Amino acid sequence: MDLVRAGVPQGARPFERFVLTPPHWSALAAALAEDTAPALLAMWAEPGVVHAAFLDGAEVLFASAPAEAGRYAALSPARPGAIRFERAIRDLWGLSAEGAVDDRPWLDHGRWPMAGPMSGHPAPRPGAEAPQPTFLPVEGEGIHVIPVGPIHAGVIEPGHFRFHVQGECVVRLEARLGYKHKGTLGLMLGKTVRAAAVFAARLSGDSTVAHGWAFAAAAEAALGVTPPPRAIALRAAMAELERIHNHLNDWGFVCNDAAFAFPHARCGVLREQVLRACAAAFGHRLMMDRVLPGGVAPDIAPGGAAVILAALDAVEAEMPSLLRIYDSHASLQDRVVGTGFLDPVQAARYAAGGFVGRGSGRRFDARLAPGYAPYDVLAPAIAVEAGGDVDARVRVRVAELREAIALVRRLLMTLPEGETMAPLPARAGEGSAIIEGFRGECLHWLRLDDGGLIRGVFLRDPSWLQWPLLEAAIEGNIVADFPLCNKSFNCSYSGVDL
Repeated sequence: MDLVRAGVPQGARPFERFVLTPPHWSALAAALAEDTAPALLAMWAEPGVVHAAFLDGAEVLFASAPAEAGRYAALSPARPGAIRFERAIRDLWGLSAEGAVDDRPWLDHGRWPMAGPMSGHPAPRPGAEAPQPTFLPVEGEGIHVIPVGPIHAGVIEPGHFRFHVQGECVVRLEARLGYKHKGTLGLMLGKTVRAAAVFAARLSGDSTVAHGWAFAAAAEAALGVTPPPRAIALRAAMAELERIHNHLNDWGFVCNDAAFAFPHARCGVLREQVLRACAAAFGHRLMMDRVLPGGVAPDIAPGGAAVILAALDAVEAEMPSLLRIYDSHASLQDRVVGTGFLDPVQAARYAAGGFVGRGSGRRFDARLAPGYAPYDVLAPAIAVEAGGDVDARVRVRVAELREAIALVRRLLMTLPEGETMAPLPARAGEGSAIIEGFRGECLHWLRLDDGGLIRGVFLRDPSWLQWPLLEAAIEGNIVADFPLCNKSFNCSYSGVDL
Protein backbone atom coordinates (compact mmCIF):
# COMPACT_ATOMS: atom_id res chain seq x y z
CA MET A 1 0.00 0.00 0.00
CA ASP A 2 3.02 2.29 -0.06
CA LEU A 3 2.17 3.00 -3.72
CA VAL A 4 -1.18 4.38 -2.60
CA ARG A 5 0.30 6.48 0.19
CA ALA A 6 2.76 7.95 -2.29
CA GLY A 7 -0.11 9.60 -4.14
CA VAL A 8 -1.41 13.13 -3.60
CA PRO A 9 -3.63 13.33 -0.48
CA GLN A 10 -7.00 15.03 -0.95
CA GLY A 11 -7.90 15.84 2.65
CA ALA A 12 -10.70 13.29 2.87
CA ARG A 13 -11.95 12.28 6.33
CA PRO A 14 -11.59 10.03 8.25
CA PHE A 15 -9.91 7.82 5.62
CA GLU A 16 -7.57 9.63 3.26
CA ARG A 17 -7.90 9.40 -0.50
CA PHE A 18 -4.74 9.54 -2.61
CA VAL A 19 -4.66 10.46 -6.29
CA LEU A 20 -2.24 8.39 -8.38
CA THR A 21 -0.99 8.90 -11.89
CA PRO A 22 -2.11 6.30 -14.46
CA PRO A 23 1.36 4.66 -14.42
CA HIS A 24 1.24 4.43 -10.62
CA TRP A 25 -2.26 2.91 -10.80
CA SER A 26 -0.91 0.32 -13.23
CA ALA A 27 1.96 -0.36 -10.85
CA LEU A 28 -0.57 -0.75 -8.02
CA ALA A 29 -2.44 -3.38 -10.04
CA ALA A 30 0.82 -5.29 -10.48
CA ALA A 31 1.81 -4.91 -6.82
CA LEU A 32 -1.50 -6.35 -5.63
CA ALA A 33 -0.69 -9.55 -7.48
CA GLU A 34 2.42 -9.90 -5.32
CA ASP A 35 0.97 -8.75 -1.99
CA THR A 36 -2.18 -10.64 -1.04
CA ALA A 37 -2.68 -8.90 2.32
CA PRO A 38 -4.55 -5.70 1.36
CA ALA A 39 -8.26 -6.39 0.85
CA LEU A 40 -10.20 -4.67 -1.91
CA LEU A 41 -13.40 -3.24 -0.43
CA ALA A 42 -14.91 -1.45 -3.41
CA MET A 43 -14.38 0.20 -6.80
CA TRP A 44 -16.41 2.96 -8.44
CA ALA A 45 -15.87 6.01 -10.63
CA GLU A 46 -16.67 9.59 -11.51
CA PRO A 47 -16.47 11.01 -15.03
CA GLY A 48 -12.93 10.25 -16.20
CA VAL A 49 -11.70 9.01 -12.79
CA VAL A 50 -11.61 5.58 -11.18
CA HIS A 51 -11.62 5.00 -7.41
CA ALA A 52 -10.85 2.03 -5.16
CA ALA A 53 -11.04 1.40 -1.41
CA PHE A 54 -8.65 -0.97 0.38
CA LEU A 55 -8.34 -2.40 3.87
CA ASP A 56 -4.71 -2.79 4.94
CA GLY A 57 -4.74 -4.33 8.40
CA ALA A 58 -7.03 -1.96 10.31
CA GLU A 59 -6.31 0.98 7.99
CA VAL A 60 -8.68 2.03 5.21
CA LEU A 61 -7.14 3.71 2.16
CA PHE A 62 -8.77 5.21 -0.92
CA ALA A 63 -6.94 5.42 -4.25
CA SER A 64 -7.93 7.32 -7.40
CA ALA A 65 -6.47 7.80 -10.86
CA PRO A 66 -7.46 9.50 -14.11
CA ALA A 67 -8.79 7.08 -16.72
CA GLU A 68 -6.94 8.36 -19.77
CA ALA A 69 -8.99 7.95 -22.94
CA GLY A 70 -11.60 6.18 -20.81
CA ARG A 71 -9.30 3.31 -19.79
CA TYR A 72 -7.52 2.20 -16.62
CA ALA A 73 -5.56 -0.87 -15.50
CA ALA A 74 -7.82 -3.64 -14.21
CA LEU A 75 -7.47 -4.85 -10.63
CA SER A 76 -9.51 -8.02 -11.22
CA PRO A 77 -6.51 -10.21 -12.19
CA ALA A 78 -5.15 -9.65 -8.67
CA ARG A 79 -8.41 -9.20 -6.74
CA PRO A 80 -11.36 -11.26 -8.04
CA GLY A 81 -13.73 -9.14 -5.98
CA ALA A 82 -13.05 -6.33 -8.47
CA ILE A 83 -14.74 -8.17 -11.36
CA ARG A 84 -18.30 -6.95 -10.84
CA PHE A 85 -17.18 -3.48 -9.80
CA GLU A 86 -15.26 -3.13 -13.07
CA ARG A 87 -18.28 -4.33 -15.05
CA ALA A 88 -20.53 -1.81 -13.26
CA ILE A 89 -18.01 1.00 -13.82
CA ARG A 90 -18.13 0.33 -17.55
CA ASP A 91 -21.95 0.30 -17.54
CA LEU A 92 -22.43 3.47 -15.46
CA TRP A 93 -19.40 5.65 -16.22
CA GLY A 94 -18.24 4.24 -19.56
CA LEU A 95 -14.70 3.49 -18.34
CA SER A 96 -13.03 0.26 -19.47
CA ALA A 97 -10.67 -1.84 -17.38
CA GLU A 98 -7.69 -2.94 -19.47
CA GLY A 99 -6.83 -6.58 -18.84
CA ALA A 100 -10.09 -7.24 -17.00
CA VAL A 101 -11.02 -10.84 -16.18
CA ASP A 102 -14.60 -10.24 -17.35
CA ASP A 103 -15.80 -7.33 -19.49
CA ARG A 104 -19.44 -8.34 -19.95
CA PRO A 105 -22.14 -5.83 -18.96
CA TRP A 106 -23.41 -6.09 -15.39
CA LEU A 107 -26.15 -3.57 -14.58
CA ASP A 108 -26.91 -2.57 -18.17
CA HIS A 109 -29.20 -5.15 -19.76
CA GLY A 110 -29.36 -3.26 -23.03
CA ARG A 111 -32.59 -1.40 -22.28
CA TRP A 112 -31.17 1.90 -21.08
CA PRO A 113 -31.79 4.78 -23.52
CA MET A 114 -28.22 6.02 -22.88
CA ALA A 115 -24.90 4.21 -22.65
CA GLY A 116 -22.71 5.32 -19.75
CA PRO A 117 -25.43 7.44 -18.08
CA MET A 118 -23.07 8.81 -15.40
CA SER A 119 -20.08 9.40 -17.69
CA GLY A 120 -20.75 13.10 -18.18
CA HIS A 121 -21.28 12.52 -21.90
CA PRO A 122 -23.76 9.63 -22.24
CA ALA A 123 -24.24 8.35 -25.77
CA PRO A 124 -27.79 7.84 -27.07
CA ARG A 125 -28.51 4.21 -27.78
CA PRO A 126 -30.60 3.45 -30.87
CA GLY A 127 -33.74 1.46 -30.23
CA ALA A 128 -33.10 -2.27 -30.57
CA GLU A 129 -34.13 -5.48 -28.95
CA ALA A 130 -32.16 -6.07 -25.79
CA PRO A 131 -29.45 -8.70 -26.24
CA GLN A 132 -29.84 -11.98 -24.42
CA PRO A 133 -27.49 -12.42 -21.46
CA THR A 134 -24.22 -14.19 -22.11
CA PHE A 135 -23.22 -16.83 -19.58
CA LEU A 136 -19.90 -18.52 -19.07
CA PRO A 137 -19.66 -21.88 -20.87
CA VAL A 138 -19.54 -25.28 -19.20
CA GLU A 139 -18.29 -28.37 -21.02
CA GLY A 140 -18.70 -32.01 -20.10
CA GLU A 141 -20.80 -35.09 -20.67
CA GLY A 142 -24.41 -34.90 -19.57
CA ILE A 143 -24.41 -31.17 -18.76
CA HIS A 144 -27.82 -29.55 -18.83
CA VAL A 145 -29.02 -26.05 -17.93
CA ILE A 146 -31.69 -24.99 -15.43
CA PRO A 147 -32.67 -21.31 -15.74
CA VAL A 148 -34.40 -19.83 -12.67
CA GLY A 149 -35.92 -16.35 -12.44
CA PRO A 150 -35.69 -13.42 -12.51
CA ILE A 151 -39.30 -13.73 -11.28
CA HIS A 152 -39.59 -16.25 -8.46
CA ALA A 153 -42.44 -18.13 -6.84
CA GLY A 154 -42.14 -16.41 -3.45
CA VAL A 155 -42.03 -12.78 -2.36
CA ILE A 156 -38.43 -12.19 -3.31
CA GLU A 157 -36.39 -9.67 -5.26
CA PRO A 158 -35.74 -10.41 -8.94
CA GLY A 159 -32.56 -12.18 -9.96
CA HIS A 160 -31.75 -14.75 -12.62
CA PHE A 161 -29.81 -17.89 -11.69
CA ARG A 162 -28.31 -20.08 -14.41
CA PHE A 163 -27.48 -23.59 -13.15
CA HIS A 164 -25.26 -25.93 -15.14
CA VAL A 165 -25.99 -29.37 -13.76
CA GLN A 166 -24.52 -32.83 -14.23
CA GLY A 167 -27.08 -35.29 -12.92
CA GLU A 168 -28.24 -33.54 -9.73
CA CYS A 169 -24.85 -31.97 -9.02
CA VAL A 170 -24.33 -28.26 -9.71
CA VAL A 171 -21.10 -27.74 -11.65
CA ARG A 172 -21.58 -24.00 -12.15
CA LEU A 173 -23.99 -21.35 -10.94
CA GLU A 174 -24.01 -17.88 -12.42
CA ALA A 175 -26.22 -15.08 -11.12
CA ARG A 176 -27.46 -12.23 -13.30
CA LEU A 177 -28.67 -9.24 -11.32
CA GLY A 178 -29.44 -5.61 -12.13
CA TYR A 179 -33.22 -5.97 -12.36
CA LYS A 180 -33.64 -3.67 -9.34
CA HIS A 181 -31.47 -0.88 -10.76
CA LYS A 182 -33.01 2.40 -9.62
CA GLY A 183 -30.40 4.96 -10.64
CA THR A 184 -29.74 5.65 -6.95
CA LEU A 185 -26.34 7.32 -7.40
CA GLY A 186 -27.60 9.64 -10.15
CA LEU A 187 -30.62 10.61 -8.05
CA MET A 188 -28.35 11.68 -5.19
CA LEU A 189 -26.11 13.98 -7.24
CA GLY A 190 -26.79 17.70 -6.81
CA LYS A 191 -28.77 17.25 -3.59
CA THR A 192 -28.01 18.24 -0.03
CA VAL A 193 -27.01 15.41 2.28
CA ARG A 194 -30.30 15.69 4.17
CA ALA A 195 -32.30 15.37 0.93
CA ALA A 196 -30.14 12.50 -0.34
CA ALA A 197 -30.35 10.51 2.90
CA VAL A 198 -33.69 8.97 1.85
CA PHE A 199 -32.00 7.24 -1.10
CA ALA A 200 -29.25 5.76 1.08
CA ALA A 201 -31.89 4.47 3.50
CA ARG A 202 -33.61 2.64 0.64
CA LEU A 203 -30.59 1.05 -1.00
CA SER A 204 -31.50 -2.22 0.74
CA GLY A 205 -34.52 -2.02 3.02
CA ASP A 206 -33.41 -4.78 5.39
CA SER A 207 -30.26 -2.73 6.12
CA THR A 208 -31.88 0.69 6.20
CA VAL A 209 -30.34 1.60 9.57
CA ALA A 210 -26.84 0.45 8.59
CA HIS A 211 -26.89 2.25 5.24
CA GLY A 212 -28.54 5.31 6.76
CA TRP A 213 -25.83 5.42 9.42
CA ALA A 214 -23.02 4.90 6.91
CA PHE A 215 -24.29 7.74 4.74
CA ALA A 216 -24.85 10.04 7.71
CA ALA A 217 -21.38 9.30 9.11
CA ALA A 218 -19.76 9.96 5.71
CA ALA A 219 -21.63 13.27 5.42
CA GLU A 220 -20.66 14.25 8.96
CA ALA A 221 -17.02 13.41 8.25
CA ALA A 222 -17.08 15.55 5.10
CA LEU A 223 -18.62 18.49 7.00
CA GLY A 224 -16.60 18.10 10.19
CA VAL A 225 -19.70 17.52 12.34
CA THR A 226 -19.93 15.27 15.41
CA PRO A 227 -23.44 14.04 16.26
CA PRO A 228 -24.62 14.28 19.89
CA PRO A 229 -23.78 11.37 22.24
CA ARG A 230 -27.47 10.46 22.58
CA ALA A 231 -27.79 10.16 18.80
CA ILE A 232 -24.74 7.90 18.60
CA ALA A 233 -26.16 5.58 21.26
CA LEU A 234 -29.57 5.46 19.57
CA ARG A 235 -27.97 4.69 16.22
CA ALA A 236 -26.16 1.73 17.75
CA ALA A 237 -29.33 0.50 19.47
CA MET A 238 -31.24 0.64 16.18
CA ALA A 239 -28.40 -1.07 14.31
CA GLU A 240 -28.37 -3.94 16.81
CA LEU A 241 -32.16 -4.24 16.65
CA GLU A 242 -31.82 -4.46 12.88
CA ARG A 243 -29.26 -7.22 13.36
CA ILE A 244 -31.62 -9.07 15.72
CA HIS A 245 -34.71 -9.06 13.54
CA ASN A 246 -32.75 -10.04 10.41
CA HIS A 247 -30.89 -12.88 12.12
CA LEU A 248 -34.17 -14.24 13.49
CA ASN A 249 -35.65 -14.08 10.01
CA ASP A 250 -32.68 -15.86 8.41
CA TRP A 251 -32.47 -18.56 11.08
CA GLY A 252 -36.13 -19.39 10.58
CA PHE A 253 -35.95 -19.40 6.80
CA VAL A 254 -32.90 -21.69 6.73
CA CYS A 255 -34.91 -24.21 8.76
CA ASN A 256 -37.91 -23.72 6.50
CA ASP A 257 -35.83 -24.37 3.39
CA ALA A 258 -34.83 -27.68 4.97
CA ALA A 259 -38.58 -28.49 5.32
CA PHE A 260 -38.56 -27.89 9.09
CA ALA A 261 -41.35 -25.40 9.67
CA PHE A 262 -41.55 -25.10 13.47
CA PRO A 263 -38.40 -22.99 14.04
CA HIS A 264 -39.43 -20.84 11.08
CA ALA A 265 -42.80 -20.16 12.69
CA ARG A 266 -41.34 -19.37 16.11
CA CYS A 267 -38.57 -17.15 14.71
CA GLY A 268 -41.24 -15.33 12.70
CA VAL A 269 -43.29 -14.68 15.85
CA LEU A 270 -40.25 -13.40 17.75
CA ARG A 271 -39.17 -11.20 14.85
CA GLU A 272 -42.65 -9.72 14.61
CA GLN A 273 -42.51 -8.81 18.30
CA VAL A 274 -39.18 -7.05 17.77
CA LEU A 275 -40.51 -5.17 14.73
CA ARG A 276 -43.60 -4.02 16.64
CA ALA A 277 -41.39 -2.85 19.49
CA CYS A 278 -39.28 -0.88 16.99
CA ALA A 279 -42.44 0.71 15.61
CA ALA A 280 -43.58 1.69 19.12
CA ALA A 281 -40.17 3.13 20.04
CA PHE A 282 -39.14 4.78 16.78
CA GLY A 283 -42.34 5.12 14.74
CA HIS A 284 -41.32 2.68 11.99
CA ARG A 285 -40.98 -1.10 12.00
CA LEU A 286 -37.68 -1.05 10.10
CA MET A 287 -36.58 2.29 11.64
CA MET A 288 -36.29 3.76 8.15
CA ASP A 289 -35.37 7.47 7.89
CA ARG A 290 -34.62 7.67 11.63
CA VAL A 291 -30.84 7.97 11.18
CA LEU A 292 -30.10 11.27 9.46
CA PRO A 293 -26.96 13.34 8.80
CA GLY A 294 -26.40 15.20 12.06
CA GLY A 295 -28.01 12.66 14.35
CA VAL A 296 -31.31 10.87 14.87
CA ALA A 297 -34.91 12.05 14.47
CA PRO A 298 -37.28 11.57 16.14
CA ASP A 299 -35.99 10.67 19.59
CA ILE A 300 -37.04 7.36 21.11
CA ALA A 301 -40.65 7.53 22.29
CA PRO A 302 -41.48 7.70 26.02
CA GLY A 303 -41.72 4.14 27.23
CA GLY A 304 -40.10 2.88 24.03
CA ALA A 305 -37.12 1.40 25.81
CA ALA A 306 -39.36 -0.73 28.04
CA VAL A 307 -41.24 -2.09 25.02
CA ILE A 308 -38.00 -3.02 23.28
CA LEU A 309 -36.56 -4.70 26.37
CA ALA A 310 -39.72 -6.77 26.83
CA ALA A 311 -39.50 -8.00 23.22
CA LEU A 312 -35.84 -8.88 23.69
CA ASP A 313 -36.64 -10.76 26.90
CA ALA A 314 -39.06 -12.92 24.89
CA VAL A 315 -36.43 -13.62 22.25
CA GLU A 316 -33.77 -14.50 24.79
CA ALA A 317 -36.13 -16.75 26.75
CA GLU A 318 -36.97 -18.87 23.69
CA MET A 319 -33.54 -19.04 22.08
CA PRO A 320 -32.23 -22.01 24.17
CA SER A 321 -35.18 -24.21 23.20
CA LEU A 322 -34.95 -23.16 19.55
CA LEU A 323 -31.25 -23.95 19.49
CA ARG A 324 -31.88 -27.28 21.20
CA ILE A 325 -34.46 -28.17 18.55
CA TYR A 326 -32.08 -27.06 15.78
CA ASP A 327 -29.26 -29.21 17.20
CA SER A 328 -31.26 -32.31 18.06
CA HIS A 329 -33.11 -33.06 14.82
CA ALA A 330 -30.96 -35.25 12.62
CA SER A 331 -33.03 -34.55 9.52
CA LEU A 332 -32.26 -30.84 9.86
CA GLN A 333 -28.59 -31.27 10.75
CA ASP A 334 -28.17 -33.60 7.79
CA ARG A 335 -29.26 -30.79 5.48
CA VAL A 336 -27.19 -27.94 6.94
CA VAL A 337 -23.92 -29.55 8.07
CA GLY A 338 -21.44 -29.75 5.21
CA THR A 339 -23.79 -28.03 2.75
CA GLY A 340 -22.70 -24.92 0.87
CA PHE A 341 -19.06 -25.03 2.00
CA LEU A 342 -17.18 -21.77 1.48
CA ASP A 343 -13.43 -22.27 1.52
CA PRO A 344 -11.79 -19.84 4.01
CA VAL A 345 -9.20 -19.05 1.35
CA GLN A 346 -11.95 -17.87 -0.99
CA ALA A 347 -13.62 -15.86 1.79
CA ALA A 348 -10.32 -14.09 2.41
CA ARG A 349 -9.63 -13.48 -1.30
CA TYR A 350 -12.98 -11.75 -1.69
CA ALA A 351 -12.76 -9.97 1.67
CA ALA A 352 -16.16 -11.37 2.61
CA GLY A 353 -17.68 -9.62 5.59
CA GLY A 354 -20.47 -10.38 8.03
CA PHE A 355 -21.61 -13.90 8.82
CA VAL A 356 -20.43 -15.10 5.40
CA GLY A 357 -16.82 -14.22 6.17
CA ARG A 358 -16.96 -15.02 9.89
CA GLY A 359 -18.60 -18.38 9.13
CA SER A 360 -15.45 -19.24 7.15
CA GLY A 361 -12.95 -18.04 9.72
CA ARG A 362 -12.43 -14.43 8.58
CA ARG A 363 -12.30 -12.43 11.78
CA PHE A 364 -13.38 -9.00 10.53
CA ASP A 365 -15.98 -6.71 12.07
CA ALA A 366 -16.01 -3.02 11.15
CA ARG A 367 -17.33 -2.12 14.60
CA LEU A 368 -13.88 -2.93 16.02
CA ALA A 369 -11.53 -2.37 13.07
CA PRO A 370 -11.37 0.28 11.77
CA GLY A 371 -13.96 0.89 14.51
CA TYR A 372 -16.30 3.73 15.46
CA ALA A 373 -18.29 5.03 18.44
CA PRO A 374 -19.89 3.74 20.57
CA TYR A 375 -18.37 0.31 19.86
CA ASP A 376 -14.95 1.53 20.94
CA VAL A 377 -16.44 1.45 24.46
CA LEU A 378 -18.89 -1.43 24.05
CA ALA A 379 -16.27 -3.80 22.52
CA PRO A 380 -18.69 -6.46 21.23
CA ALA A 381 -17.54 -10.08 21.14
CA ILE A 382 -16.95 -11.36 17.60
CA ALA A 383 -18.39 -14.77 16.74
CA VAL A 384 -16.27 -16.79 14.30
CA GLU A 385 -16.84 -20.32 13.00
CA ALA A 386 -14.42 -22.39 10.93
CA GLY A 387 -16.91 -24.80 9.34
CA GLY A 388 -17.69 -22.65 6.30
CA ASP A 389 -21.05 -24.37 5.70
CA VAL A 390 -24.71 -23.44 6.15
CA ASP A 391 -24.56 -24.58 9.77
CA ALA A 392 -21.54 -22.37 10.51
CA ARG A 393 -23.30 -19.31 9.10
CA VAL A 394 -26.37 -20.09 11.22
CA ARG A 395 -24.26 -20.47 14.37
CA VAL A 396 -22.58 -17.12 13.77
CA ARG A 397 -26.05 -15.57 13.57
CA VAL A 398 -27.18 -17.25 16.80
CA ALA A 399 -24.09 -16.02 18.65
CA GLU A 400 -24.59 -12.52 17.26
CA LEU A 401 -28.22 -12.59 18.39
CA ARG A 402 -27.14 -13.11 21.99
CA GLU A 403 -24.49 -10.40 21.77
CA ALA A 404 -26.82 -7.91 20.08
CA ILE A 405 -29.47 -8.38 22.76
CA ALA A 406 -26.89 -7.65 25.46
CA LEU A 407 -25.67 -4.57 23.56
CA VAL A 408 -29.18 -3.12 23.17
CA ARG A 409 -29.87 -3.59 26.88
CA ARG A 410 -26.64 -1.84 27.78
CA LEU A 411 -27.25 1.01 25.35
CA LEU A 412 -30.81 1.67 26.49
CA MET A 413 -29.96 1.49 30.19
CA THR A 414 -27.09 3.98 29.80
CA LEU A 415 -28.68 6.25 27.20
CA PRO A 416 -27.18 9.75 27.49
CA GLU A 417 -29.44 12.74 27.96
CA GLY A 418 -29.44 15.68 25.56
CA GLU A 419 -30.17 16.58 21.97
CA THR A 420 -30.35 14.10 19.11
CA MET A 421 -29.46 16.38 16.17
CA ALA A 422 -26.55 18.67 15.31
CA PRO A 423 -26.76 21.46 12.70
CA LEU A 424 -25.06 20.91 9.35
CA PRO A 425 -23.04 23.64 7.63
CA ALA A 426 -23.19 24.08 3.86
CA ARG A 427 -19.60 23.71 2.73
CA ALA A 428 -17.24 21.57 0.68
CA GLY A 429 -15.73 18.36 1.97
CA GLU A 430 -15.09 14.71 1.32
CA GLY A 431 -15.98 11.93 3.71
CA SER A 432 -16.48 8.21 4.03
CA ALA A 433 -17.67 5.70 6.59
CA ILE A 434 -17.78 1.96 7.19
CA ILE A 435 -20.65 0.73 9.35
CA GLU A 436 -21.24 -2.90 10.30
CA GLY A 437 -24.72 -3.99 9.25
CA PHE A 438 -26.30 -7.38 9.94
CA ARG A 439 -24.96 -8.71 6.60
CA GLY A 440 -21.50 -7.12 6.82
CA GLU A 441 -19.84 -3.75 6.41
CA CYS A 442 -21.58 -0.94 4.50
CA LEU A 443 -19.12 1.48 2.89
CA HIS A 444 -20.25 4.97 1.81
CA TRP A 445 -18.24 7.76 0.20
CA LEU A 446 -19.28 11.23 -0.90
CA ARG A 447 -17.78 14.50 -2.09
CA LEU A 448 -19.48 17.87 -1.55
CA ASP A 449 -19.05 21.19 -3.37
CA ASP A 450 -18.78 24.63 -1.76
CA GLY A 451 -22.55 24.82 -1.35
CA GLY A 452 -22.73 21.45 0.41
CA LEU A 453 -24.28 19.70 -2.59
CA ILE A 454 -23.26 16.16 -3.54
CA ARG A 455 -20.91 16.02 -6.53
CA GLY A 456 -19.70 12.45 -6.12
CA VAL A 457 -21.16 9.50 -4.21
CA PHE A 458 -20.94 5.74 -3.92
CA LEU A 459 -22.83 3.34 -1.66
CA ARG A 460 -21.45 -0.19 -1.30
CA ASP A 461 -23.48 -3.01 0.20
CA PRO A 462 -21.53 -6.03 1.52
CA SER A 463 -23.36 -8.25 -0.98
CA TRP A 464 -21.05 -7.06 -3.78
CA LEU A 465 -18.34 -9.34 -2.36
CA GLN A 466 -20.68 -12.13 -1.24
CA TRP A 467 -22.72 -12.93 -4.38
CA PRO A 468 -19.70 -14.43 -6.20
CA LEU A 469 -18.98 -16.61 -3.17
CA LEU A 470 -22.50 -18.02 -3.23
CA GLU A 471 -21.76 -19.18 -6.77
CA ALA A 472 -18.64 -20.93 -5.47
CA ALA A 473 -20.33 -22.42 -2.39
CA ILE A 474 -23.09 -24.18 -4.36
CA GLU A 475 -20.68 -26.03 -6.66
CA GLY A 476 -20.74 -29.75 -5.94
CA ASN A 477 -24.06 -29.54 -4.10
CA ILE A 478 -27.37 -30.78 -5.41
CA VAL A 479 -29.88 -28.36 -6.92
CA ALA A 480 -32.31 -28.95 -4.04
CA ASP A 481 -29.79 -27.45 -1.61
CA PHE A 482 -29.63 -24.12 -3.41
CA PRO A 483 -32.43 -22.52 -1.32
CA LEU A 484 -30.51 -23.46 1.83
CA CYS A 485 -27.26 -22.04 0.52
CA ASN A 486 -28.95 -18.94 -0.83
CA LYS A 487 -30.70 -18.15 2.45
CA SER A 488 -27.58 -18.85 4.49
CA PHE A 489 -25.87 -16.09 2.46
CA ASN A 490 -28.97 -13.88 2.13
CA CYS A 491 -27.28 -11.46 -0.26
CA SER A 492 -29.14 -8.29 -1.19
CA TYR A 493 -30.32 -7.87 -4.78
CA SER A 494 -31.30 -4.22 -4.46
CA GLY A 495 -28.09 -3.38 -2.59
CA VAL A 496 -25.89 -4.22 -5.58
CA ASP A 497 -28.32 -3.17 -8.30
CA LEU A 498 -28.00 0.50 -7.25
